[in-house]
Amino acid sequence: MTGSLAIGCFQSTLLLASFVGVLWSLSQGFVLTVGGRSVVIPGFILWCALIYAASGSLLSRFIGRPLIEIGKTRAAREGDLRFALVRASEGVDGITLAGGNSEEQQRLEHELAKVINVMRRFAGWIAGLTSVTAGYGWAALVVPIVVAAPAYFSGQLTFGELMVTVGAFNQVQQSLRWFVDNSSAIADWRAALARVMDFRQALLSIDEVEKSKDQIEVSENAKSLILNGVIARMTDSEIGLDVPALEIQSGEHVVIFAKTGMWNKVFFRAIAGLWPWGRGKIALPPRTSMTFLLAQPYVPTGSLREVLAYPDHPEKFRATDVIYALERTNLGHLVPALERVTRWDKMLNLDERLHLSLAQLILRKPWWIITDESIARLNEHSRKMVLSVFENELANSALISITSDDTRDVFYSRAFHPVTHGAP
Repeated sequence: MTGSLAIGCFQSTLLLASFVGVLWSLSQGFVLTVGGRSVVIPGFILWCALIYAASGSLLSRFIGRPLIEIGKTRAAREGDLRFALVRASEGVDGITLAGGNSEEQQRLEHELAKVINVMRRFAGWIAGLTSVTAGYGWAALVVPIVVAAPAYFSGQLTFGELMVTVGAFNQVQQSLRWFVDNSSAIADWRAALARVMDFRQALLSIDEVEKSKDQIEVSENAKSLILNGVIARMTDSEIGLDVPALEIQSGEHVVIFAKTGMWNKVFFRAIAGLWPWGRGKIALPPRTSMTFLLAQPYVPTGSLREVLAYPDHPEKFRATDVIYALERTNLGHLVPALERVTRWDKMLNLDERLHLSLAQLILRKPWWIITDESIARLNEHSRKMVLSVFENELANSALISITSDDTRDVFYSRAFHPVTHGAP
């Protein structure tokens, strides 16, 4: 859009530069009689062209200005509708089984109604702007003749000179009416630009942490994982551990029993360095040696081999190792589908996705693994398989499990509990 508008503006500028001198010379000696007095106005017809173009541009700007905000709103409403449709599509089984069809239909109709309303406003303003631009173009056929007619009837211009003057006038105002002709496109461009800049600003502000004296200090490249006086701050409370300091060495299996899912997620994110609000210090091993295992694993698109290698390239791992990882995690039935490209997040259930994450760990063999409820959600058979993997293939890896399942397990060498505090 920027390139198209820029090229059109450049062409109009060249056209204006080509004919402005012609129109000035043709109307240089124009004499206008007002109240019996003769007034010489150099370049009279050129000034008329400029005034006519400026008036049309100002009117178009006045009519088209609301289209900028309406365009932003329209794009946002369409985005909301697309999100609602995708969300309903992905949750269709749950919606149907819960009997929520009518509620979802009302929700989708509400989103659609908002799109239709803003489109009606958009169409109304477009109609108004089109009437201005179309009227401006039709009037341009008559205005130069009316402006130059006094000079023709007074004998200052011959009929041939009148036609040349009208032609030059049309060329000048044609170049000057670029803004009028492109008012709608400029409004769309500014609306799109505003949304892009808002999005860019949102991206830039992601890393901007709330300015406060109390922030969790995170450092990397430590030889062990150290939590020193770490307290994560929430809206109305603070959460820390029941020990002032905790150091976890490689190969250890440690569990932190969070009472609720919210505390679980906050503390998990704090250790991952994603939750800076709070106080204390966290020393992490090198990021390349760490893996974070979520309760709802992320499964990218692509072939199963690409999913297993994510975020690395599939060629990094040998085919035999990939097959072994699948078979070791009870996913051997997926070996024939390694090259199949599909939505694996839809094809696999939650247990299978967790097993797939474990297969990724077997391939990558990270030194440090931090989990968020993922092990606790497995059934007893799968849980035994996971613990077996950690005792064999991942025997040298440290495991920090943050879970709300307060089930004692000899697999863990140490256990800790969060301690809540009042509002900060």
